[in-house]
Amino acid sequence: MEEAPKVIAHQIGGLQNDAFRFGLQGVKSGIVGSHPLESAYQSASRTDELMKRQCMVNLYGSAFPLKMDLDRQILSRFQRPPGAIPSSMLGLEAVTGNLDNFGFEDYLNDPRESDSLRPLDMHHGMEVRLGLSKGPVCPSFI
Repeated sequence: MEEAPKVIAHQIGGLQNDAFRFGLQGVKSGIVGSHPLESAYQSASRTDELMKRQCMVNLYGSAFPLKMDLDRQILSRFQRPPGAIPSSMLGLEAVTGNLDNFGFEDYLNDPRESDSLRPLDMHHGMEVRLGLSKGPVCPSFI
């Protein structure tokens, strides 16, 4: 017996045309990729992660990185429901070592505290999380 699909498609013409939820579409955002420094940073962090993983395999055996991956998967799924208080993902940051990183939000302010941020729609956030709707959980700035 086959299960029915749990995702309902909510796209009009194959595109995300909901300007009220996702904002106006720009031509430049569809053409231009990420900044070259951002892509270099991401590739360097991936390389660093692979080197750390190989060191753990050499020191502790092949089971230790697998256990770390399982812990990371479990902690990445633990989130608060969409609402006024965002998920801090503190456990995941502790496992990955990101607690020691000093990111842009530490000195340039958190973008969610901006005056131009749209208020969060809890219903849309749960629709996205359950797969009933597409798009970002939280809309971007005004």
